[in-house]
Amino acid sequence: MKKEPVLVARPPLLRQTNAQLLLRLLRESGPCSKADLARASGLSAPTVTNVVAHLASAGLVEPVGEGDSTGGRPPDIIRFKAERGCVVGVEIGPDFLRFLLSDLDGRELGKEKAPLKKQSSRPASVCTQIGKEVRSLLRKHELSEDQLLEVVVGVPAIVDVEQGLVFSLSVLKGWSSVPLGPMLGRELNCPVTVENDTNLAAQGEYRGGAAKGERDFVFIMIGEGVGSGIFLDGKIYRGAEWSAGEIGYLRVPNISRASPTIHGYGRLEKVLGAPGILRSWRANSKRSRRILKVSRASDVLDLAVAGNALAKKILLQRATILSDIVLDLALILNPGVILLGGEVGSHPRLLQEVKAQLKGSEFAVVRLKPSALGNAAVLWGAVYTALESAVLGLIQPAEATA
Repeated sequence: MKKEPVLVARPPLLRQTNAQLLLRLLRESGPCSKADLARASGLSAPTVTNVVAHLASAGLVEPVGEGDSTGGRPPDIIRFKAERGCVVGVEIGPDFLRFLLSDLDGRELGKEKAPLKKQSSRPASVCTQIGKEVRSLLRKHELSEDQLLEVVVGVPAIVDVEQGLVFSLSVLKGWSSVPLGPMLGRELNCPVTVENDTNLAAQGEYRGGAAKGERDFVFIMIGEGVGSGIFLDGKIYRGAEWSAGEIGYLRVPNISRASPTIHGYGRLEKVLGAPGILRSWRANSKRSRRILKVSRASDVLDLAVAGNALAKKILLQRATILSDIVLDLALILNPGVILLGGEVGSHPRLLQEVKAQLKGSEFAVVRLKPSALGNAAVLWGAVYTALESAVLGLIQPAEATA
């Protein structure tokens, strides 16, 4: 184990901090003795003993036997009980719901995807469907509803995270000022956090993807819509009114100077997102004698790779717009890296073209990388967020002596 610095704080915060520190060390190292934890944490032996006792009372650690003796009484070996509870990440898409079930160690236990039909996509119906799917997922993996400690939901919308309020969800009808967090909390009978999906994707990449170790980065998601998650000093930056990173509403030079409207798609979103690429392809294909049918925006980008002239033109147009966005973000925020994800954003040929267009920059040079987690980024971000809150909820109420 690597020795951790000792933190100084007020007693209540110190008790909580010590518990979080020892849990993290246990999760990273695996089963070990209290003496090992004391050496690695820098905490005193009595403090470690008290904190471990508190963690045991919360069901988060347990003894698993004795270790090797060095001359005296063999030390007790303890382990982190990842099976103490579970968390679920949920992603609400334009026509689907995705679910990821994890134990408290962040190990995947199961996942599901369910269709979201337009006729049953109003908030109340979606909450009911999420409740049914989550309970079914728990039963499938022989877990009780009492073991569900936290649910985190990602939505393609601006969200007041503190209140669990979705301001507007453009892809679904009836989603205006929806208190989704409280609604789902009642449905699932557990704490529920609601967050913008791209912010969660950024969290996923930070904890277990292409942004690991990065303190300042931007994740740009280009799929059905366009948005970005901004990480500054190791934390998501949401802005004064929760709308930081909503780049889909940026004005597009020479195309539109329309003002952003919260209940509609942004102008950049309409051009750069997957539906905009498909519209361009279909509109221009009508002028050609040879019409190639495509069903996805990524199909158009694949045709560009294959040498199709129209597809290459569309790709170049979108790469030019995206390179401007990347350069603007690099100049304003100067992040260490910018990640691209989503059906359109993750396409290798688009990334290659954007990199080529950015080669002339003499400063604010940014590393450009693809998402490592792909379409699972939102769900893993939700799970990582849920884990932090769930474990904290188990250790926070106790009056452990540090």
